[in-house]
Parts: sequence; structure tokens; C-alpha cells
Amino acid sequence: MSFLNNRIFTNAWEQRKLGEVAERVTRKNKNLESELPLTISAQHGLINQETFFNKKVASKDVSGYYLLKKGEFAYNKSYSSDYPWGAVKRLENYEMGVLSTLYIVFRPNSIDSDFLAVYYDSPKWHKEVSMRAAEGARNHGLLNISPQDFFDTELLFPVNHPEQTAIGSFFQELDQLITLQQRELELMRL
Repeated sequence: MSFLNNRIFTNAWEQRKLGEVAERVTRKNKNLESELPLTISAQHGLINQETFFNKKVASKDVSGYYLLKKGEFAYNKSYSSDYPWGAVKRLENYEMGVLSTLYIVFRPNSIDSDFLAVYYDSPKWHKEVSMRAAEGARNHGLLNISPQDFFDTELLFPVNHPEQTAIGSFFQELDQLITLQQRELELMRL
């Protein structure tokens, strides 16, 4: 975290729609480039579906699924008590995998990916989704929000790209430090 020591961020921030800084990914897995079925765990991110559920829940034919590549994001509209507006996670642990078309998949094009990952790990985006999800639309565990409405959600972020990078890196490093401290604490308990 030394890169942030004595650094005061004074650059301007701006508010823009997600669709202005990221693009929707609708690439299908038609050539079966991947047969790794993914799911979003709010706590663990995009993970192997078979590991999470202890079985394969995906269809045998995954050619109609979205093909997600490392660094791309997915929005799971399923909600839970801990994640009332669903979860947005970046694919980090695999080069590629496949997701049901119930997910909304996107990739950043003019915003730092690490900053965006930190943003979606915070509750900052919940209000925007809550304003756009259809009233009373929590059917079968899914929020009723269209891809267009999701891409119309507004984000607040630094105009300066290096500042976005520094903020994203800071929180990633902080998360790693917390994880290490938790492991040390667990070892001390043994």
C-alpha cells in the first residue's frame, strides 16, 4: 500500500452510465471453446459450477451459453439476504468458462477493470439497480431488470485513469492483506 502513502486524490470524478464505459458481451459458445460451467458465488466470485453445487447443473449442450473470458464481468440477478440486488463479479480464476444467458455479461472498455471490480464489491451500485428493477419483480429468485436498464445504471468514478488504477490496486492489496491476516489467525487457533 506504499504507493498510496501521502497521496491525496484531488482529480475530478464523473458520473456516467455503465453502457458508456463498458460493452455487453453476448458471445455464444457455439464452437465449444469451453465446457467449464460457471456460476457466481457472491462470496467467491465466478467459480466452477460443479465445485459449487457438487454436480453439474448446466445443460449437456453448452453451445448456447455465453462464453466468458478472463477479465470480463457477469451480473447474477439472483438475490439473497446478503446480496439483495444480486452480485457482479469478474472472471479471475479461469481463462474462460460458460454462463447461462440469464446472466448479463460485459467487459470494461474505458474504465479500469480493477476499479470496476472494487466498485461492484461495494454497495454503491445497489441504489441504481433498485431504481431500475421493475416494481414487485422478484420472481423465482431473480430481479426483473433488463440488460438495457442495467447498462443505464450510473457509476461515479475518477476521470483520471491512473487514479482509478491506484484505487483498484489499493483495495486489491488490502483484500490480500486481510486474507493473509485471517490465515495467520486461523493457524494461531490450531
